[in-house]
Amino acid sequence: MNCKICGKKAEKIFDAKILGKYKINYFYCNNCGFLQTEEPYWLDEAYKDPITLTDTGYMQRNLYLSRKVAALLILFFDYKKKFLDYAGGYGVFVRLMRDIGFDFYWYDKYTQNLFARGFEYKEEMKNEIEAITCFETFEHFDQPIKEMENMFLISRNIIFTTELLPKPIPKPDNWWYYTLEDGQHISFYSEKTFQYIAKNYKLNYIYFRNIHLLTEKHLTKQHLILAFGLSKFSFFRRFLRLRIKSRTWSDFEKTREILGG
Repeated sequence: MNCKICGKKAEKIFDAKILGKYKINYFYCNNCGFLQTEEPYWLDEAYKDPITLTDTGYMQRNLYLSRKVAALLILFFDYKKKFLDYAGGYGVFVRLMRDIGFDFYWYDKYTQNLFARGFEYKEEMKNEIEAITCFETFEHFDQPIKEMENMFLISRNIIFTTELLPKPIPKPDNWWYYTLEDGQHISFYSEKTFQYIAKNYKLNYIYFRNIHLLTEKHLTKQHLILAFGLSKFSFFRRFLRLRIKSRTWSDFEKTREILGG
């Protein structure tokens, strides 16, 4: 099987049972450090419920990321521009970021927008997006390069989360991130994988913990550490409120206008 990142030969390293019934093979690429399943014929079944029952960290993750990303955007990006949450789920993150004051929009092919209705991404916004956020989604990509290229057409700054493939590669029963019970995680990336992608698309790759950036900006890990450290302090949140105004009330007025015709 060929690697879906670099196209080189990927070798089978183990198999595992997913959804409690399908025995599938996993293939590893030594060239770029990417691990993938065989062609995922089970995805229709796996996505009967896009947000899985086991994702108990959904709300906590969105609250945590809203604080970290707010600090990152206010310090190192043009925070007055538009932003896109790609594969935005129920719209929780978009709503949180708009409540802080950022002009965020939602896009998701598979999940219903519940909390950010009225703020869906439109094609005409393509040249206005400063950065894209994309959380706990890369591991779901069946065609990762195609998905990333779609994002690069919108913005060349992507802030995302995914767990890096450990060294040595764990067996199926020894790493929770394979999520064998729901069958949705089919692509697994190492630092080497993202370095390969960054070089191929002339971008900078940095990460701190499980937050990653593929960006055209000249940022380092120290910038991430600074932003995430400052986000913990109340004085920084006060500073944030001085620089940016919550959109909660203005969004309320806008949605009233939509409903009123």
